[in-house]
Amino acid sequence: MENRAGYTLLHLDQPEDLAAYARSRGWLLPTESVCGLGRAGEGNMNLTLRVQTAERSFILKQARPWVEKYPTIPAPKERVLVEAAFYQAVAGCPLVAERMPGFLGWDEENFVAAFADLGETADCTDLYNDGGVAFEDLPGLCQWLAALHQATFDELTRARLENCVMRQLNHEHLYCLPLRPDNGLDLDAVTPGLAQAARALQDDAVYCSAIAELGALYLENGACLLHGDFYPGSWVRAGGEVWIIDPEFCFFGPPEFDVGILVGHLLLAGRPLKLAQSAFAHYGTDPSLSQSLALQFAGMEIMRRLIGVAQLPLAADLPRKEALLTTSRELVLGR
Repeated sequence: MENRAGYTLLHLDQPEDLAAYARSRGWLLPTESVCGLGRAGEGNMNLTLRVQTAERSFILKQARPWVEKYPTIPAPKERVLVEAAFYQAVAGCPLVAERMPGFLGWDEENFVAAFADLGETADCTDLYNDGGVAFEDLPGLCQWLAALHQATFDELTRARLENCVMRQLNHEHLYCLPLRPDNGLDLDAVTPGLAQAARALQDDAVYCSAIAELGALYLENGACLLHGDFYPGSWVRAGGEVWIIDPEFCFFGPPEFDVGILVGHLLLAGRPLKLAQSAFAHYGTDPSLSQSLALQFAGMEIMRRLIGVAQLPLAADLPRKEALLTTSRELVLGR
């Protein structure tokens, strides 16, 4: 264990130290020992470890002062404490909590949270390259989202989940950096010719202005608690069910943001717009939900996933990506 970040860092190759740490937190019983230690999934933001004993397993998630997948990008270490607060907040909302892993506790000093282990899981990112087969989990995901957005919380919870620093980080990567011509991203290394396709949007003043307006709305506090990153990487399959994880980008904002992210990823996964729009019907008949605003957020998400830092495991050639960027423009501008 080391503390070069100013606090104790967990490490995959130090099982004895990690066992002592988990025991000190009460997550490992005095009679238990660690029989196995490995990564739990391939998350972008955090170090996530599966701790195995002779009889059970659990998950430890630690936030470092950087993005785990992109160590050169700084990120607020407090994000895992916000995630822990989300789990605490939704504990009284059965329709939300029952589709999330059990929350075991947190260590505020070392920015660690502990969760029940769902067992062997697979996220839903296979959706991008599955040939467009029926997505049977869509109704349940939309209903979970509606239950979250309809839940009510007190002012203390709202303050704890404002998540301003993470929102500022996400705002830069969603609304700003992808449309900055000098952003340093080598898009042609991702897909030859993609840089030129990106430049068409970067040079489109009307489009960039509309994205900036969406970004300003994203930074405003809103009425509903949002997951904040509701895409296939945050949906995992285990035991024949789909579970929701990683609400570290949560905040109180417009529900159209979460719904729009969902719709955007259905379109990125090759589903037709008509099917993607069925998410609105599954979500429910909330008269206050603006479908047009949700589609604008969907267009933004398509753009940032194609020409931003957070690339997807998307097997798409240049013509397909150009078509998606055209869709992004149409959705953002309402055309």
